[in-house]
Amino acid sequence: MPSPSRQRIAITGAGIVSPLGIGWQANEQSLAADRIAFRPVDLFDTSALIAKTAGVVDLPEETPFLRVPAHKQPFIDRGTQMLLIAIREALAQAGRHDMQGIDAMVIGTSAGAMPLGEAYFEKARHGTSRIPSQLSRAEYYQQQRQMTSIATEFDWRGPVVIVSNACASGANAIGWAADMIRSGRAKRVLAGGYDALARLVFAGFDSLHALAPSGIPRPFDAQRDGLALGEGAAVMLLEAEDVRRSDALGDVAGYSTATDLHHLTQPDPEGKAAIRTMTAACAQAGVSPDQIGYINSHGTGTPFNDVAEAAAIAAWAGDAVKHIPVSSTKSAMGHLLGGAGAVEAVICLMALQGQWLPASLNVREVDPAVHFDLVRQFRRASLQYALTNSFGFGGTNATLVMERRAA
Repeated sequence: MPSPSRQRIAITGAGIVSPLGIGWQANEQSLAADRIAFRPVDLFDTSALIAKTAGVVDLPEETPFLRVPAHKQPFIDRGTQMLLIAIREALAQAGRHDMQGIDAMVIGTSAGAMPLGEAYFEKARHGTSRIPSQLSRAEYYQQQRQMTSIATEFDWRGPVVIVSNACASGANAIGWAADMIRSGRAKRVLAGGYDALARLVFAGFDSLHALAPSGIPRPFDAQRDGLALGEGAAVMLLEAEDVRRSDALGDVAGYSTATDLHHLTQPDPEGKAAIRTMTAACAQAGVSPDQIGYINSHGTGTPFNDVAEAAAIAAWAGDAVKHIPVSSTKSAMGHLLGGAGAVEAVICLMALQGQWLPASLNVREVDPAVHFDLVRQFRRASLQYALTNSFGFGGTNATLVMERRAA
């Protein structure tokens, strides 16, 4: 039995919902086609904002919730619907129809059900008397209530951990779940992240001038001018080594998190915390930078982030940097905030399974800070390990190392 720090955590099922499609197959096909999924936002009014496009998920018309009473269905927000769809796919892929035998659920989110909070505020601001359904809006706005709706759907009563540390939430949720298993506190954990588009979040990023005016992000392009927002969810079913199956999709081999203490919204220009997380995650996995076959970068497309991450990758990888393929799938679907780290972890798993590399799209001129192999078009590859970075406001950083399961 390997030591706890080197123990591989099996991924026996994965589910994904993104602007590129619902489900593993739809997302894989979109990534293989270098598809871009940005369109005008019609969920709320953007007429007064600079940016007007985002990565929007096409949700099914029918609700995925079967046990929520009809009069409560309007309070199940888009993000929670995406999360349930992703959970159902992960369970099905693992050969399960329910959550029995799962010890815990660890879910990351940044905004939660923000649109319900917005609706509560709008009703309260314009209302002069008793406003119907305000209590339900306040109730379902809470993140723990969203998770209760998920648990009720499966008649599951295990513990729930909610991770909310900005754009690293999804990655840290997966890492936290893996650590629960490594420490012996659990055998099976369902972990991931989600976020849906919300007017307040969109307007906040717009007011920071962080969104690309063109609506198209260009990570690692010399003339990039901002990110694009998106929405989505992804989850993994993680299992301990002594219960994992031979048909597992892959392993979580390493994880680390750190805080850079630099600025509320800007990354440390030298990427010191990112260097620490990449180094520590690889150390836990027992691999060196030259063994990493692909990096799914945080790669937002903002001027500060991309230079800082490029510098961190170069410092971490050393002479091996020029041989490491790197891309940002945010270039195709946008920044999914609390769901980004989980979605990108599943994309790494897909890449390991299919032996391919997704592209960094929309690049016209590569930034001089880039010293790695920037993947600008979908390509086939041979890789055993993939690494994904997630960085968030407040200086939170997280890195996951995924390993391909031997055939």
